[in-house]
Amino acid sequence: MIQIKKQIGIILELGKVKITSFVTVSASVGYLLYSGKITWQLLIIDFGVFLVACGSSSLNHYQERKSDALMKRTKGRPLPSGKVSHLYALYEFILMSLAGSLIIYFGSNLSAMILGIVAVIWYNGIYTPLKKRYALAVVPGAVIGAIPPAIGWTASGGSLMDVRIISLALFFFIWQIPHFWLLLLIYGKDYENAGFPTLTKIFTDNQLGRITFVWIAALVTSCLLIPFVDITLSIYSIGLIIIMGVWLLWKTKGILSIYIEKLLFRKAFVLVNLFVLAVVIIITLNKLFIKEL
Repeated sequence: MIQIKKQIGIILELGKVKITSFVTVSASVGYLLYSGKITWQLLIIDFGVFLVACGSSSLNHYQERKSDALMKRTKGRPLPSGKVSHLYALYEFILMSLAGSLIIYFGSNLSAMILGIVAVIWYNGIYTPLKKRYALAVVPGAVIGAIPPAIGWTASGGSLMDVRIISLALFFFIWQIPHFWLLLLIYGKDYENAGFPTLTKIFTDNQLGRITFVWIAALVTSCLLIPFVDITLSIYSIGLIIIMGVWLLWKTKGILSIYIEKLLFRKAFVLVNLFVLAVVIIITLNKLFIKEL
């Protein structure tokens, strides 16, 4: 029994279950915003997206096994710590990605499955190699965040040309940039030791604080675009989104300070993610229970 628990733990760790769970949530948002209802199909698509995301994460573990061994934050991961072999991660990638793709296809349509495959290619084939060479790789890498909600949208029958999914995808795209950027700023030394190009070699701390705050402001602005393309949002939902946006800007203004500490970046990282989660909850509840709002 202990061995089984250990194996499950390793599988989940390779799959970066905390991150992939949020990927699944964002796919759910896309599905619910088009269909407006919770169905068995939603659960099937979510499971497929979760498996594909876990498979992609397993491949990422394999790709970054050497750099992971050089960082304090990641040296305890399954591959650098020797808990499992390199082939173990590759097998998990193949099995989960294949199973997840087939579940998405048979549970919805070809377009949704193709988007899932594109996400894997973009994350593992484009972003992962780029971030080893360029400190600003996070910008093209942010496309990854826009794909899961698009998978859910197309899986429920929506068109990718619809301005509603475009605005939602833009919101998730912009969110990825301050999210990843703040993470890199928090663990800057670790990334330097592993040989990754870091933003601290390009900008001063003050410049980084101002630039990051601009991206946070862009995130708030992008979420305010959603009500303009989705007229079904109630006045209460729009008001809450505006309040949350003002709250985020006020609470993260500390990174504009002349004296910047890691604690400020860490706090901003948490607040940005809480803001995105709050917006997602608001627009989803509005869609499901609009008559009550």
